[in-house]
Amino acid sequence: MKTKELKKVLMAVMAALTLHSTASKAQTANDEDPDTKYATELLKSGTEAPDFMLPSPEGRMVMLSQYKGRYVVLDFWASWCPDCRKDAPHVVKMYEEFKHENVSFIGISFDVDSVKWREAITKYNMKYAHVSELKKMRETEIAKAYGVNWIPTLYLIDPEGKVVLSTVVSSKINAALKEVFAKKE
Repeated sequence: MKTKELKKVLMAVMAALTLHSTASKAQTANDEDPDTKYATELLKSGTEAPDFMLPSPEGRMVMLSQYKGRYVVLDFWASWCPDCRKDAPHVVKMYEEFKHENVSFIGISFDVDSVKWREAITKYNMKYAHVSELKKMRETEIAKAYGVNWIPTLYLIDPEGKVVLSTVVSSKINAALKEVFAKKE
């Protein structure tokens, strides 16, 4: 092979490797966002959030429609879920940061044991409203209504009852809340 031909072949190989590397990096970036993997069936932005009526740990019925006129963060979780336990301090911190704004938090648990559910609420200092059907996630009406197949999952609902954001990444909800309330200042 002549030098010129060899250079052309090497240049073509290098170009192909560069394209492959760029495509791989783009794919890796998508793979790193858990929403692309776990949030595919969640309700989309602009969708009317389904109302629900579920019992609190004290037996009081809680409905999403009670919160009309406020932003609402729905935190789908369970005490047995390692990722939920890891995320709980972040959600609590978010609650503490925004509890004096026009936003409420509702923890929606997929626990089946009411004692463990209550203990986790206390342990993680989750001072916001909590509800549960006390059924396994895949057996609950709320999981079906909201497309929840993975926890933790969070939703931000606007004052009119529409989905602003659905995600499995709590920091995205935090960023959205900061954006919402920064505009109001």
